[in-house]
Amino acid sequence: MPSNTTAPSAKTKVRRKGRRARLLLIVLVLALVAGVGYGSYWTVSTVRASFPQTTGTIELNGLAGPVEVKRDGYGVPQIYADSDTDLFMAQGFVQAQDRFWEMDVRRHITSGRLSEMFGKDQVESDAFLRTLGWRRVAQQEYDTKLSPQTKKYLQAYSAGVNAYLKGKGPKDISVEYAALDFVHDYKVEKWTPVDSVAWLKAMAWDLRGNMQDEIDRSLMTSRLTPKQIKDLYPAYPTATHRPIVDEGSVNKITGKYDQNREPGTGNGTGTGNGTGNGTGNGNGGTGAPVQGGTSGGAQTQLARLSASLDKIPALLGPNGSGIGSNSWVVSGKYTTTGMPLLANDPHLAPMMPSLWYQMGLHCRTVSAKCGYDVAGYTFSGMPGVVIGHNQDVSWGFTNLGADVTDLYLEKISGDSYTEDGKQKPLLTREEVIKVAGGKSKTITVRETDNGPLVSDRNNELEKVGQKAPVATSAPDRGEGYAVSLRWTALEPGKSMDAVFELDRAKDFKTFRAAAKDFEVPSQNLIYADTKGNIGYQAPGRIPVRVGGYDGTTPAPGWDSRYRWKKYIPFEQLPYELNPKRGYIVTANQAVVDEKKYPYLLTKDWGYGTRSQRINDLIESKTKDGGKISTEDMQKMQMDNSSEIAALLTPALLKIDVSDPAVREAQKLLEGWDYTQEPDSGAAAYFNAVWRNVLKLAFGNKLPKELRVKGECLNVRPPDSSGPVDDLNGLVRECGQRDTDSAQPDGGDRWFEVVRRIFNDQKNAWWQTPRSRLDPATTTRDQLLARAMKDARWELTAKLGKDVTSWSWGRLHQLTLRNQTLGIDGPDILKYLLNRGPWNLGGGEAAVNATGWNAGGGDYGVTWVPSMRMVVNLKDFDKSKWINLTGASGHAYSAHYSDQTGKWARGELLDWQFGANAVDTATVDKLTLKPAAAGQ
Repeated sequence: MPSNTTAPSAKTKVRRKGRRARLLLIVLVLALVAGVGYGSYWTVSTVRASFPQTTGTIELNGLAGPVEVKRDGYGVPQIYADSDTDLFMAQGFVQAQDRFWEMDVRRHITSGRLSEMFGKDQVESDAFLRTLGWRRVAQQEYDTKLSPQTKKYLQAYSAGVNAYLKGKGPKDISVEYAALDFVHDYKVEKWTPVDSVAWLKAMAWDLRGNMQDEIDRSLMTSRLTPKQIKDLYPAYPTATHRPIVDEGSVNKITGKYDQNREPGTGNGTGTGNGTGNGTGNGNGGTGAPVQGGTSGGAQTQLARLSASLDKIPALLGPNGSGIGSNSWVVSGKYTTTGMPLLANDPHLAPMMPSLWYQMGLHCRTVSAKCGYDVAGYTFSGMPGVVIGHNQDVSWGFTNLGADVTDLYLEKISGDSYTEDGKQKPLLTREEVIKVAGGKSKTITVRETDNGPLVSDRNNELEKVGQKAPVATSAPDRGEGYAVSLRWTALEPGKSMDAVFELDRAKDFKTFRAAAKDFEVPSQNLIYADTKGNIGYQAPGRIPVRVGGYDGTTPAPGWDSRYRWKKYIPFEQLPYELNPKRGYIVTANQAVVDEKKYPYLLTKDWGYGTRSQRINDLIESKTKDGGKISTEDMQKMQMDNSSEIAALLTPALLKIDVSDPAVREAQKLLEGWDYTQEPDSGAAAYFNAVWRNVLKLAFGNKLPKELRVKGECLNVRPPDSSGPVDDLNGLVRECGQRDTDSAQPDGGDRWFEVVRRIFNDQKNAWWQTPRSRLDPATTTRDQLLARAMKDARWELTAKLGKDVTSWSWGRLHQLTLRNQTLGIDGPDILKYLLNRGPWNLGGGEAAVNATGWNAGGGDYGVTWVPSMRMVVNLKDFDKSKWINLTGASGHAYSAHYSDQTGKWARGELLDWQFGANAVDTATVDKLTLKPAAAGQ
């Protein structure tokens, strides 16, 4: 597909969509008739067989009354019913019409059964997921935790999905099944309620917090000193990057935040009561377990784990600095409408189709029998609406980033493990992994009281067990400790209840009650209502750690004192209602100032670059009486400014450059405003310089387990005593990390690392050894000069010699890939199922967070604002929204990628909510009615 594919204009969209779909259909049929390498023949009917019926009438067994499905010109459905069960049954039917392939793949991921679809290459991923036991925990939740009402809704949703599947063969469901059918005889199973619940485990896994940082710190010990590691994990910059909750302080007597007014009557800020037993967010502390020296065993265990993590499907995006979101809400005091405006754009993995599914769920009359009138974004495969608004309130999510995982080093002896000086038997279970086209594989899952032994499945975690630092009193390491995982999501909870409670919330009180049940993943929830209130709640099951342990490195599993005993009570988690400042911004920054809160939430926050930029934009717009409009909120979402460019560029322009070619590139930075527009040559050159600064100052000094695969260096062994500039005695060492998770990734943690040393010209991090082509560097400016030279020749190779032809968008491209056959299928299927590339602006830690990984050696987009919305609490029908792709998961539907062009340009679509607005926008209307008796 061509770069910068755009969506059609409103006047011609229906006609052009139809023409484009027919042309794509012809291309597909021609390709498939040629055999797609399998020697088989597909026809037009093969492709069209799975297209959903969107008009007319369909009879469904199980409905109590008629249901209307009204789709607009982008295929977005609004469902109208007279009972809750009919509403959710219809939701299941409609989502299966559009997205069942995606739903089916997701449930095979969450249950560790990808090998049943795609063969032996997925066995390792399945084994890791079976070890974690997502599906087992989801079943426990369904059996023991969820309310009867939630179970009823899940059952109705499943009935709707199965009503769609009834009587259909693979090719009738999705074209991908027809491709899969060439390889082996795959049978689609019925949908179950637990399939829906398990998806929340996948969501929690990708938003799990600092587990990768915990691994990385341990792996760094093979190359770096404790002080150097501390340099690379600086404290959160509270003075320059405002936390979410920054008003009030803890009362030493009650443990509560002192509030300006009581909640519900005006301004209020709080963190509840209780002083807790947790530790504060200290500055770079490492906790009691990290003492003494290191050894090879822990390092190998951890490296194995990290390698396995790379292979687990990143459903929401690469776990690390990019996982996050923006959300903010502005009080009517500062808006042109006089009522709140709420914006949200979660930053997740780019995929085809989008992770999100837009829809509305409407009871014709809201009553005890039918209690929903809600619209927004949800996940295919799950009932309800996750982010959006109902008739009274609106809400948005960003990742809180709480530390909800701990790794434990375990001393294993045969079938037992050590705890408090005694031997305890390992808990074991067998799991059988069925493999398409091959023999089944049986694995044994081992667990301690801390959790499953993930190092059994994971190379990087095995290295952690071999090298992680421990106290001198630790049991003999031998060949290495095993590594277990404690994670809040492995305990049954009620997050599925919370989804429906949010959808029914009427005010801040009921909103908070819903948030209380949203236990995993721990999210920042922002709030606004039609009465003019704005608010914030930090929910989640967050452990209380004791004994000085801060969760930044693996804990000693043989000491039960380090095991979690309780969680922070919900009443003591931070919240705000109508703060004095008149707005609330959450963008993965610190929730509170560590000095004003008695519990440890995490030591690994995002560093607040995006959140502070949003704060600054709001303040600049509202000073001197200015007001913020929906259009202003939309423009803020597309802000492309680079904080690190503002710091580095003045220094780069002062470098005396003698090489004419490098000087040509340097001139691009003159007069640059630090914005990363797609057509900006300056943004292209700066980001290349930034990548090379990170590589020279930090990346080349990291252990191979953190560096990108395929990048090899001649390095001095850690125990070498030779001069640093001696080129003899070097060994060849190659990186081991996948592109998306290599370090240094260039996120705003690295902004803060560089900011803290930037004015120290002779800081040790600026020093690099002599190479065969370049002299050693001893000062900051020498390293910057070398990075400028390296960037010039890197971009010459990528973009050409003429710097006037360079542009950031040519480097920073987005390709949307089908997450299965679009990645690992035959090339012809990749061509047919994938879309793009699009040349994008924005970048790492920009508000328009089109992320890329500097450590991966590529500037391609790895995470994106997966959707954008601006909710108008004055008039919901004047709200705006957009999805990354389209409503449909069918590759040749007109609605497969019809929103992407507008999304890339920062445009938003009108979001109809009221019955009259929906009717006006309706293009297709489908009636679902109860099947006649006996059918």
